[in-house]
Amino acid sequence: MAIKLDMGKAWNEAVALLSANKDVVLIIAGVFFFLPNAIGNVALPPPAELEALAASGGEPDIEAIGAIFREYINNVWWAILLLSLIQAIGMLGLLALLTDQSRPTVGQALGFGTKALIPYFLTQILSAVLIMAVAGLLIGLGALINPALAALMALIALVLVVYLMVKFSLSSAVIAIEKAFNPLRVLQRSWKLTKGNSLRLFGFYLLLLIVFIVISMVAGMVFAIFAIMGEQIGFFATAIGGGLLSMALSAVMVAVFAALHRQLSGASSPAEIGTFD
Repeated sequence: MAIKLDMGKAWNEAVALLSANKDVVLIIAGVFFFLPNAIGNVALPPPAELEALAASGGEPDIEAIGAIFREYINNVWWAILLLSLIQAIGMLGLLALLTDQSRPTVGQALGFGTKALIPYFLTQILSAVLIMAVAGLLIGLGALINPALAALMALIALVLVVYLMVKFSLSSAVIAIEKAFNPLRVLQRSWKLTKGNSLRLFGFYLLLLIVFIVISMVAGMVFAIFAIMGEQIGFFATAIGGGLLSMALSAVMVAVFAALHRQLSGASSPAEIGTFD
């Protein structure tokens, strides 16, 4: 019988994990989440053409926006990939650090994060291929049968995409906690862990997303105040503030995934969540 998710318990345990290990979490999150995001915000600002389009106040030209984004990605894809690799190592290492009862050192946890990097990205690629294949198949079938049916099939595809994302959402936790490196095995395990709790997990993730959006909007208004002091000050305040916000949200999600895995796998929660070296 599948374990029923207790969202309140999962959240409380995530908070407890962060609180009990706040010093080491702050170090890892600062190096692997804050710095990459802050550097990315400064070195890879949005294309100036997008700001010009937004400032024009006219109707958005979807084709023009798409062309701008394609050119932008073609120019900076390598930097985005590098920053993503760094953050992935930090995420996997932090997951291992928060959950490994052998009490690894920070260096050992980050060493594991580096070792697990390739399996993690192969798993992400496999899940993305599966999701896109399902969506493409449904939309393509709808278009072949009846162009009007394509819209309905697209809606169904969207629901299935969200469903699959929920089912695969514990993949990183499976890799870091169970030390599973086979991408297919990882996805199968995540599917099994989420069995019977897909709707609850979706609701939990949705609540977190709404909270994150509200916090981001409030933070954005606060950062905008610095623009009064000058364009450059406003730019750097937004970049650094955005990095801090991303750091906090990333650390919270890592703890949430750890807490969800512990609960849904049936692992016994220790009476006191110990700190790690």
